[in-house]
Amino acid sequence: MTALDRMMAVIEEQVNDEHVLRAIRAVPREEFVPPGFRRLAYEDTALSIGGGQTISQPLMVAVMTEELALTGGERVLEVGTGSGYQAAILGRLAAEVVTVERIDELRERAAARLQRLHVTNVRCLPAGSTLGAPHEAPFDAIIVTAASPRLPEVLVAQLADGGRIVIPVGDRSSQQLVIATRHGRSLERRARGYCRFVPLIGEGAFAAETSRDG
Repeated sequence: MTALDRMMAVIEEQVNDEHVLRAIRAVPREEFVPPGFRRLAYEDTALSIGGGQTISQPLMVAVMTEELALTGGERVLEVGTGSGYQAAILGRLAAEVVTVERIDELRERAAARLQRLHVTNVRCLPAGSTLGAPHEAPFDAIIVTAASPRLPEVLVAQLADGGRIVIPVGDRSSQQLVIATRHGRSLERRARGYCRFVPLIGEGAFAAETSRDG
């Protein structure tokens, strides 16, 4: 059994969407981790990518992607590009992906990786003063790859009616994965297990001056 097969066996215990499973199998995770960590690329663990940020645990990437319930025609917003790994998977499942990153070096590296891997339906944008990409809204789905103390209203406002957001919500040390679907002015919410992410920085989330690596 290869390292990829072992990783997929772990993911398949909790994720059932065949489209998601095929996308994860198709995206080479070793391309998105620093050279020193490539031997660990298919371990089910988060890895440092610099700047106090991480590439998420593969199982968590799969769970969050499954919860978006993508069917292929959606416009998706990712908040927190990081390595670009999650964006590459989303690019296989949606029509268009907009991903924003506040650390320029990470964004530029991610954009170069995606270009090298011929991922043509993902745009890597610098994060602005407002969370998300309000000038690109509305989105059919939003995925947030950093933890927030609450569900930011500014992101909910960028959801199309019927759209879904997946986001870790809690304090800096532990969060729950929250899935919320917009129905007009109301939100239907539920949670799926505990997780741990680096903090989301911005108005409606954590303040930069008190942030620390997660």
